[in-house]
Amino acid sequence: MNKAEVFEELRPLLFSIAYRILGSVSEAEDAVQETWLRFDGSTTPPTSVKGFLSVTVTRISIDVLRSARVRREAYVGPWFPEPLLEDPYQDPARSAELADSVSMAALLLLERLSPLERSVFVLREVFGFEFGDVAAAVGRSQAACRQLLVRARQHMKAGRPRFEADSKERQELAARFFDALREGDVAGLQDLLAADVQMVGDSGGKAPRFARPIAGTENVARLLGSLVPLLGRVDVTFEPHEVNGQPGAVFRDRDGKVLTTLVVDVLDNQIQTIRAVVNPDKLGHLGPVADAWAIDGAAKRMRRRTR
Repeated sequence: MNKAEVFEELRPLLFSIAYRILGSVSEAEDAVQETWLRFDGSTTPPTSVKGFLSVTVTRISIDVLRSARVRREAYVGPWFPEPLLEDPYQDPARSAELADSVSMAALLLLERLSPLERSVFVLREVFGFEFGDVAAAVGRSQAACRQLLVRARQHMKAGRPRFEADSKERQELAARFFDALREGDVAGLQDLLAADVQMVGDSGGKAPRFARPIAGTENVARLLGSLVPLLGRVDVTFEPHEVNGQPGAVFRDRDGKVLTTLVVDVLDNQIQTIRAVVNPDKLGHLGPVADAWAIDGAAKRMRRRTR
């Protein structure tokens, strides 16, 4: 195969590495493109193309992450990763690690790590790279990488329990949740929510959002039970869809433009957290983006007319 064919074969892996380090689809795609430019411009064939490309995309991602962390500190409101509807890289031997590491909850925990800790964790723990390759990617000794991995594992383990392994149970509970959501069934929603459930929105100051996280079974159920049917009256629809490997949905306006994504964390057969990404800058990779402010205004006018 020529260079382009070899690169395209490895593109899914490179994107998946970059996305887990960066938490951004657009930045991961840029990192992969920069990796291609460096590979295409190289004149000496690498001993291992996969190794060379993995090292290159990791180094680029580390540099981007260091810059991004400064911007995220000044971010308006809660910051969530850009939603990913489908992970392009699949490896049956590491399916559990790949699925768990791409969830919103895991990516938010990864945000607590330093860029080097995050990169070492992703390469070694998620993708199973040898320590020699990890060391080459982050520019540290193997001994230093082992120490970085120990610290990263401690942070990740302390942050949260793993989600239930039974995806069938998660999907069945999510189906009931979205049925209740569509019907505005407050009691049905309450049955599925944990007592300390939280609903949080990420707008980045560029779309309507909750003034603060909504907490508690009754509060979240009443909000969703009234809001979603109201959005339906202004022709907003939603389709359940896996988001970052977890049960979720994509909401669209009457023209099919993306309004928001919703993803739920399920643990102990209850919904623990609901996260909505409304920031239009984080939705563009999913297609044309809806005008959230216009929809919010239309919904408020509809509410006033029906009082």
